[in-house]
Amino acid sequence: MVDLKDYRFSEDHEWVKLDGDIATIGITDYAQKELGDVVFVELPSVGDSFAKGDNCANIESVKAVSDVYSPLSGEIVEVNEELDSAPELINQDPYEKGWIFKIKLDDKSELDSLKTYEEYEEYLKGL
Repeated sequence: MVDLKDYRFSEDHEWVKLDGDIATIGITDYAQKELGDVVFVELPSVGDSFAKGDNCANIESVKAVSDVYSPLSGEIVEVNEELDSAPELINQDPYEKGWIFKIKLDDKSELDSLKTYEEYEEYLKGL
């Protein structure tokens, strides 16, 4: 079981797990449930740079196409290529195997604007 207390969350339902100055990013369990069965993921390219809040990927489900926004500024250093052939990993394991990309942070202080697990859980109650 994943300990989500080590993660940070955006109000757009992206999660962040930090390892040094590299952040792994995906969508939350709440987001994948709202989307339904994921059938395709359009990944960013390694080397692309994004500012916090930029649309950087798309997730297509049986219900809709949803944008993924970068919760932090930086450069893409890795993408989860397994999602090309198995996009359902986002539904099956959103916090581990279903990660979307890794970004090298431009500014670690941006993490302060993201919610802790407890804050995110409280935020979900208002939706």
